[in-house]
Amino acid sequence: MSSRSKWVQVEFIKGSRTFANLCWACILVCGATGFLLVGFSSFIGKDLIPNISSKQIAFIPQGLVMCFYGIAGLFMGFYLCCTVFWDVGGGYNYFDKQEGISYVFRWGFPGKNRRIRIQLLLKDIEAVGLKTQEGLFSSRILYLKVRGQRSIPLTRIGENFTLDNLEKKAAELARFLRVSIEGF
Repeated sequence: MSSRSKWVQVEFIKGSRTFANLCWACILVCGATGFLLVGFSSFIGKDLIPNISSKQIAFIPQGLVMCFYGIAGLFMGFYLCCTVFWDVGGGYNYFDKQEGISYVFRWGFPGKNRRIRIQLLLKDIEAVGLKTQEGLFSSRILYLKVRGQRSIPLTRIGENFTLDNLEKKAAELARFLRVSIEGF
């Protein structure tokens, strides 16, 4: 989603707050809770989950391993829930031709660097770049090439844009900023 006028362009970046991440977090937490309950059931000798008998599972080693997997799965599930809640990676790209500035803003994990904000002068932006890597783990990244600094990615890692869509975005941004495009 983006907003554009003659002087200002804002593109909102979707973070980790997606339906897929929320579904995976729920699946992980539910599955891990099941593993933990079955492992603990084998320890105390009572069935904590109705219709699932843990009498055939010896606590050592099967019940202990199931408890370990349950605890590990709960940590992973709650970690994913936290990243969804905090919307890690979400933010916006802001370009203002009137003021001559650009902001790249992203939300991070809580702490000192929760708000990641990079301010650039538009005159320091040399080009809009497009980096593609094809293969099993293909990636397509739109970035800003800035004079005297590293390239700054503008798209989310893991976002599956078609090459045509990314080329259009790169051309539109380069036209707005009046800079060249590299990486084609």
